[in-house]
Amino acid sequence: MTSSVAKTRMVTLASRPDGEPGPENFDVVTAPVPELRDGQLLVRNIYMSVDPAMRGRMETTEKHYTTNFTVGDPLDGSAVGEVIASTLPAVAVGSHVRHRLGWREHAVVDAATATPVDPSTAALPDWLGILGQTGFTAYVGLTRAGRLAKGDTVFVSAAAGAVGSAAGQFARLLGADRVIGSAGGPKKARFLVDELGFDAGIDYRDDLSAGLDAAAPAGIDLYFDNVGGEHLVAALYALRERGRVALCGMISDMRDRDSSPAISHLIQATLKRLTIQGFIVRDHEDLRAEFEATVSAWLREGKVRSQATVSTGIENAPDAFLSMLTGGNVGKALVQLSEESA
Repeated sequence: MTSSVAKTRMVTLASRPDGEPGPENFDVVTAPVPELRDGQLLVRNIYMSVDPAMRGRMETTEKHYTTNFTVGDPLDGSAVGEVIASTLPAVAVGSHVRHRLGWREHAVVDAATATPVDPSTAALPDWLGILGQTGFTAYVGLTRAGRLAKGDTVFVSAAAGAVGSAAGQFARLLGADRVIGSAGGPKKARFLVDELGFDAGIDYRDDLSAGLDAAAPAGIDLYFDNVGGEHLVAALYALRERGRVALCGMISDMRDRDSSPAISHLIQATLKRLTIQGFIVRDHEDLRAEFEATVSAWLREGKVRSQATVSTGIENAPDAFLSMLTGGNVGKALVQLSEESA
């Protein structure tokens, strides 16, 4: 089948970063769209996600849980878009799907790797955010890795980000008695309380340990870790006996490896009999249906707020990614690649 689009723009990895990534590590190129083979779809991408996990994939290390990007090749990541050509009668032109070939305006996608999404259930950006992999990560981290219990005091780091903003809201609805979040700057810290319903917001750029002590003088039961580093150390000392840590990400280690705290702080895990559980969300697909049913109901009922920072245009995707790495986003960081209605 001949594609209905001859060429498309995409972002490639121009070079690997030497230290912190910058605009020079990306390139926007125009490339031909291949012809569709049996079992494939042509998708006009509408929104794409930029995620912290992509940072590790820019290097040759294994500080990620998928594959490294290849210099000269297009980047990839979650995207949602409209099917504009299909080789399968079961997937109609005009329907919407979520898939993994973002960072390009049009994608030829194997239908087996695409998931149908319903814009009447939730807005398209939500399927990449609070109903997408980030929301699912928050749900899995709280319910399975963190074993959240009714009455818990929960601390979430990077709480104004995509996963953190979902985790804080979900924690309350799942039975937490008190929810505390950290964010960069007083404005974001206030946002957690005023807009997302956290009980306390801590500006980690001030005095994180003192802020956590003030927000939870009796200690915490569960720490949802998106950051690692000094956040994890502060949480280890704040956790009560038999507390739990859900290890989701350690972005601080990607930014400043030389000043990582000493591992000796982990003695707190022994003294307090803590449980520290790392998790990768793809191992928990059995929870997907429960998650989507639960969170979509919360959205309809107005119990959770979907938050996103949206940039426009594929040429601005690298800047959106770089801004996200330094805390320039509130909620999910997305790039809109085309109009929702063509």
